[in-house]
This record gives sequence, structure tokens and C-alpha cells, in this order.
Amino acid sequence: MEYYNQTSTDFILLGLFPSSTSGLFLFIFIALIFLMALVGNLTMTLLILLDIHLHTPMYFLLSQLSLIDLSYISTIVPKMASAFLFGNKSISFIGCGIQSFFFLTLAGAETLLLTSMAYDRYVAICCPLHYPIRMNKRICVLMILGSWMMGSVNSCAHTIYALHIRYCRSRIINHFFCDVSAMLTLACMDTWVYEYTVFVSTTLFLVFPFIVIVCSYGRILLAICHMHAGEGRKKAYSTCSTHLTVVTFYYAPFAYTYLHPRSLRSPAEDKVLAVFYTILTPMLNPIIYSLRNKEVMGAFSRLTQRICSV
Repeated sequence: MEYYNQTSTDFILLGLFPSSTSGLFLFIFIALIFLMALVGNLTMTLLILLDIHLHTPMYFLLSQLSLIDLSYISTIVPKMASAFLFGNKSISFIGCGIQSFFFLTLAGAETLLLTSMAYDRYVAICCPLHYPIRMNKRICVLMILGSWMMGSVNSCAHTIYALHIRYCRSRIINHFFCDVSAMLTLACMDTWVYEYTVFVSTTLFLVFPFIVIVCSYGRILLAICHMHAGEGRKKAYSTCSTHLTVVTFYYAPFAYTYLHPRSLRSPAEDKVLAVFYTILTPMLNPIIYSLRNKEVMGAFSRLTQRICSV
């Protein structure tokens, strides 16, 4: 079987939009979601940066989540949109590797950051007297750096493998971005060892963090049940339900995609699920965290008043 020169042959991304009127409507819908995600995450980041009332560990972690989501959707959607508008669906071998690296880095960092946010809520509700010690600025910085570093190391390993395997004549990736799992279907070699590695990596970055989150919120719910103050209980429920909603939207499609055997999945199914964690979740996160949060809405109101007064 012939192999193309890997360093000179582009990949072809089939994309998400069909070549029809429905594809145009889908493109417009995704473009609106992209703009909402950009505005929402940028607004959240600036609010937390500019408003001193939001300079707390919880909002410091939330600002990083918004930054990750902003980078996340910017890694995927612009290339997909340009391919639809200009008809150029090709992406260079190196470009595909770079997109895959950023996607995996951001995905890994977000899973660990969501776990850190669950720990923050656990300490705040279950150990309030120890909160200033166990969630100080130094620990927050270490959590964030650890999330980015571990995500980068994991991403490097997967990307390097994807760039060094042999590909067959076909370079058509049935996806809308360079997902390593979709790229492996084009390999001219047995990839069972790597698929086992993907399972282990998914367990470390999805299953274990999810178990930590579930255990944290199990303890939190027990603590809430023993609260006597109705207002405190209501605020704790609101905060926790917000975070659990974000976790569910992000973890569920990711876990199904990467823990489900590839032989039992279809490319169309993978693309639909990928829309959730690459496009919809970055748009929904700032909405979920802002609409049900009086502190964020208060900060937005104060910033608006300052702008109007100037």
C-alpha cells in the first residue's frame, strides 16, 4: 500500500455543514453561537478582572474557565467557518497537529479546572473556617498552572503520536476539526496500543476528576441538608447546581465519545457530540454562571454605571 509524504500532504476536513440550504442555516446558527461565546466569555473575564468584589478564589478560577472557553471555541470554529465560506477544506499536516495540540490542551485543562472549582465549593461549604488557608491565592495559582501543565503534557504525547504514524492514500478526515480519534481511522498500521493509551488518558482526565467532583458534591449536599439558615441553603444550592450543570454538559458527551469503543461509534455521532463540548458549552458557561449569580450581575451593573458616568 502506498503512503503519501506526511510532511507535504494536506488533510481534508469534511466539516459540519452540508452543501445545501440547511447547511447555510446551520452555519449562521453556529456563527451566532460563536459570537455569543466570544462576547460572554470576554465579558466574564473583564468583569472578574475589573471588579474588586469578584477578586475571590471562586471567581479567579471562573475567569480561567472563561479564558479556556474563549480559546477553545476560537481553535475550532474559525477554520470550520472559512472552509464553508471559501470552499477550502484542506488543512496542512502541521496545521492539523497544531489544532489538535491546542484542542487537547484546552480540553485537559478544563476538566482539571472544573475539578478545582468543585474542590473550592467543597471547602467553602464544608470547611468554611479553613477556607482562607486551603484556598488562598497561591493555591489557586498552583491549581491553574497544574491544570495547564498537565493538559499540555497529555496533549504533547497524543499529538506527537498522531504526527508520527503512517497514513494511507486517503487524507479525508470525517470531522470538522483535527480530532486524533478521527485521524486514526486513516492510519495504515495497527493502533490498538494507542487506543488503549487513549482509554487510560481518558480515565485520568475524565473519570477520576468526575469521581472527585461527585464525591465533593456528595459531601456538600450532606452539609447543605444540615444547614439551618434558609438563605444560606438556597445560596449553596444555587452555586452547586450551576457548577453541576456545567460539568454535565461538558463531561457527558466527552466521556461517551472517548470511553465508547470506536467500532461502536459513527462519524456523524462523533461530530454531533463534539458540537456540545467544543461549541455549545463555551457559549453556555458564561450564561449559566451569570444569569443565576447576583454577584456577577451586580458587578455588571456597577461596570455599566462606571462606563455611563465616564
